[in-house]
Amino acid sequence: MRFDQVLAKLLPAYSRSRLQEWIAAGQASLNGAAATAKQKVWGGETVVVLPQAHPAEQPYQAEDIALDIVYEDEALLVINKPAGLVVHPGSGNWEGTLLNALLHHAPQLAEVPRAGIVHRLDKDTSGLLVVAKTLTAQTALVRQLQSRSVKREYLALVWGEVRHGAMVNEPIGRHPAQRVKMAVVESGKPALTHYRVEEKFPSCTLLRCRLETGRTHQIRVHLAHIGHPLVGDSVYLKGAQKCVPQLRALLHGFPRQALHATRLALEHPVTGVIMEWEADLPQDMQQLLRQIREAVSSLTDEG
Repeated sequence: MRFDQVLAKLLPAYSRSRLQEWIAAGQASLNGAAATAKQKVWGGETVVVLPQAHPAEQPYQAEDIALDIVYEDEALLVINKPAGLVVHPGSGNWEGTLLNALLHHAPQLAEVPRAGIVHRLDKDTSGLLVVAKTLTAQTALVRQLQSRSVKREYLALVWGEVRHGAMVNEPIGRHPAQRVKMAVVESGKPALTHYRVEEKFPSCTLLRCRLETGRTHQIRVHLAHIGHPLVGDSVYLKGAQKCVPQLRALLHGFPRQALHATRLALEHPVTGVIMEWEADLPQDMQQLLRQIREAVSSLTDEG
């Protein structure tokens, strides 16, 4: 039999792919020597396996990563997350996440599921995110999210000229063909996004979006669905967008989805007081808007 088939019989608790990883890494030997997955085993050989735990099976490590803390007390922690920071460890990002930073900042969070994280922002979305510092606070915040009483507003720069505000009430689920994407699908979960126009430009619009639900990629999916995908969104932006020549390089050159969680309001899980926080646009989005305004101004002057 093949070596990987033998290991699958000897170690049925582990998946075939995991066993093949161990073989490839030299963690499974045959008669004291490295072997390949396809190597034939005849019986009577000595097999030694020195398994290495998968990162997902290991305790998350505290890491000294700087946090922009907007508010903190014994129950809550509100973070202004920078673009590029992953919130929770996962495939390809087992270290250097917000969760790792939280464990360093407040070691007691090791006793709270997911280190107190109750909602997430995409890696390349910036802005406000609340963390519960106790199990009681986490339970209360999850209930508020479920009841849709947490107020979350985002600023989003989208392609195209949006004439007026409206809402998108379309279910969101996993994309039927591309599993890394979400999509508007009939079998999806209810999702409701309100949006209004903050500032209009030729070829793009700054919108303020308010979430009533919190589906994965909700704003990105909903705005793409109505024909106004986010500037810089490499996942949901399809094909070239119509654009005045003076803005083409600016808009196509923005390296992330232009989305920022700017406002967060909720009921404090201990005191019951309604609390609210706001975070200004990060420098990259401020600079983009400034450059757009300058380009539009020069257009007007030329006209």
